[in-house]
Amino acid sequence: MKKILGISTLLVVICVATSVMNPQFLTAYNLQNVIRWTGLFGVISIGAAFVIITGGIDLSIGSLIGLTGCVLPLLIMQHGWSAPAALLVVALLGLGVGLTHGLLITKLKLRPFVVTLCGLMIYRGLARWLTGDQTQGFGQEHETLRLLATGKVPLPFVTGFEIPSPVLIMLALGVAAAVFLNKTVYGRYMLALGRNEQAARYSGINTDAMTILAYMICSTTAALGGVLFALDFNLIQPAGHGDFYELYAIAAAVLGGCSLRGGEGSIAGVIVGIAVMRVLYNSINLLGIDTQLEFTIIGVVILGGVTADELAKRWAASRRAAAERA
Repeated sequence: MKKILGISTLLVVICVATSVMNPQFLTAYNLQNVIRWTGLFGVISIGAAFVIITGGIDLSIGSLIGLTGCVLPLLIMQHGWSAPAALLVVALLGLGVGLTHGLLITKLKLRPFVVTLCGLMIYRGLARWLTGDQTQGFGQEHETLRLLATGKVPLPFVTGFEIPSPVLIMLALGVAAAVFLNKTVYGRYMLALGRNEQAARYSGINTDAMTILAYMICSTTAALGGVLFALDFNLIQPAGHGDFYELYAIAAAVLGGCSLRGGEGSIAGVIVGIAVMRVLYNSINLLGIDTQLEFTIIGVVILGGVTADELAKRWAASRRAAAERA
């Protein structure tokens, strides 16, 4: 709870500072844009959190987004598949990728970094090969399908402001993920696995199954993210679609309280973490800061937030130790 409070305070500070320096920040159009991007990136960040909580890492998220984002319009527009059938194939593709990652890590004992780094290259290459490196899109005849990413739900008694559909998808996914992680035995198994894999195994937990499940969740949410990003953009470049998105997902999870050592994390914190990153990106644009410094500024803020959290954790630990000695 303290971590969520800290990152939420940072979010409020950035919002207030930006709105003071540029009142355009508080316009309905800008806020809708910010929360829409928060919803899109929040979907993939929630999945990444599960892998990080178990002590793993997934570097292939961005490339899988690129692959699924290309496969969906390829099946619908060029091969004449129905939208439900194409969506089912994309979901199965995400599940299959996660299952493959999990099996390679648990059964062959390969390092998650190596497995997912190879996945990063493999899925990007497949996306370019399947499409012939040609831009993909849905045209104008699939506007109903695109409402998954572009739709808006009006708020009652609020004029001029609507909730983008990706936010609703993220919130539904976030509630389900939070319930699974905090209220089910399998969620507690994942947390135990991240804290101490050997102790979890000796306690009777099937650690291999939990690891495989975590990677399947991560890849499935990445596939869902690939669908949403593709429907939102409507023009998908196989060579660059989804580039660096895994870094946003991992950074949001860490900023939101997930420890890279595993065993610790909060879904609410992850959502607030990605909100901080998207508001910060929006602030850079509104304040006229050179966009070439985008990654530098975001990196500095994330590093500062994580460093402050680590220092606060050490200070609290030292105080507890001093109190015990007394």
